[in-house]
Amino acid sequence: MQKVLGYMLTWTPYGSWLQGDRRKYVKNGQILKPNTPLENKNKESMKYPKVSLTAAQRKIIEKAIIEESAGLNQKIYTISIRKSHIHLVTDCNFISAASAVSHYKNAARLAMESNGFVGRLWTKGFSVRYCFDEN
Repeated sequence: MQKVLGYMLTWTPYGSWLQGDRRKYVKNGQILKPNTPLENKNKESMKYPKVSLTAAQRKIIEKAIIEESAGLNQKIYTISIRKSHIHLVTDCNFISAASAVSHYKNAARLAMESNGFVGRLWTKGFSVRYCFDEN
């Protein structure tokens, strides 16, 4: 039986990758094709401005996530923070993917707010892919 070694977690800044997006999108674990009417409807229903992370913001977020991972005693194998999404590969360390993402989003939000960010930083939810051993 395969053992879960870790998670690849992905989440997005608010409004940066809407359902229907031309780059495809994930819903309930399924990769779905672009849907312009759906994307337009989602744009119209946004309550806050779209967030596109700057280089300075990405550094703040990366530092906050790394510090939070130390507090959780969770090893980060790799992290990539882009303008429109974050990828993070980490061990599971007996913490659920949902709990890990919640900790990381919150730590990053607090760090951003202490550096002057105002508004909604993250979309709801996240994507998880499980990393298994070879057995």
